[in-house]
Amino acid sequence: MDIHEILQHLPHRYPFLLVDRVLSVEPGKEIVALKNVSMNEPFFPGHYPHHPVMPGVLIIEAMAQAAALLSFKSLDSRPDENTVYYFVGIDGARFKRPVSPGDQLILKVALTRNLRGLWKFKAVAEVDGQVAAEAELMCTMREK
Repeated sequence: MDIHEILQHLPHRYPFLLVDRVLSVEPGKEIVALKNVSMNEPFFPGHYPHHPVMPGVLIIEAMAQAAALLSFKSLDSRPDENTVYYFVGIDGARFKRPVSPGDQLILKVALTRNLRGLWKFKAVAEVDGQVAAEAELMCTMREK
């Protein structure tokens, strides 16, 4: 999926869209996506000026956006103005290495359970083959 298709599946927009491309997706199973981390990101001037590091919460959000893409592809649907995809839980979040400008964050998300509209995922974010962050994520879709 290129950025144009991602924009059709996610409601997020600049500066909060954190997935640049989907490298592979197997509906109902897993997705591999990427986020190119640039010095032009709006959070770097304040986090931190002399040693820029991507905030961990945004790494988790990037994984959640990849999970949302997997959910929509699994349902063969797209969000509409009456539906909101909520992030409802994080378990076991761990941060293993900093993510800096110039890094390419590879987001690997696997669906572990979908029961009564509650989606659970195992997510890992890597840079150069090293784990930067990992977590179990829970999401749901609700009508407004």
